[in-house]
Amino acid sequence: MTTSDKCPTCGADLKPVETTPSGKKLQRCSTGNWNPTTRQTEGCGYVKWINDPPMELDEKCPKCGAKLMMQTTRSGKKMKKCSTGGWDKVEKKSTGCDYVDWMDKPELLSEDCPDCGAKLVMQTTASGRKLKKCSTAKGDAKTKTASGCAYIQWVNDRGPAPAAPGAVTNGDETTPDFEQ
Repeated sequence: MTTSDKCPTCGADLKPVETTPSGKKLQRCSTGNWNPTTRQTEGCGYVKWINDPPMELDEKCPKCGAKLMMQTTRSGKKMKKCSTGGWDKVEKKSTGCDYVDWMDKPELLSEDCPDCGAKLVMQTTASGRKLKKCSTAKGDAKTKTASGCAYIQWVNDRGPAPAAPGAVTNGDETTPDFEQ
């Protein structure tokens, strides 16, 4: 067994790769287990997240003409990006071509919001839940404040993510996603 098959926290073996309900892949320490009831890890909490490698597409970058790649972020969002683009960890800035096209954009619907009359949009969360929300719903990531209409309708039967047992909710589970 190689060192990559060992937990760097406690030295135990890692479990086989598993896939979460939202499609993310991970390996846990063999001494730790996820408890879905308490929504916490019991035992060693080490988790090794496994990202799918970028997939080369048969499309050209509209900025520089190089090949485009389909890539998934750690949070599960998909994007088309230029194959010459990268990230310099030392300088903390992008390198090469900076073309990015996010694939998980909200889809504008023909339905009107029952609260304010604006158009609704269909959005898919990173965990795969679909919802209709008002197109005027916005958020500021820096101040963590919401603005616009707060109308949300969950489309699939999973609904919003359940709160952890004993968690205190503020009664505002319809807060819109904040734009980055």
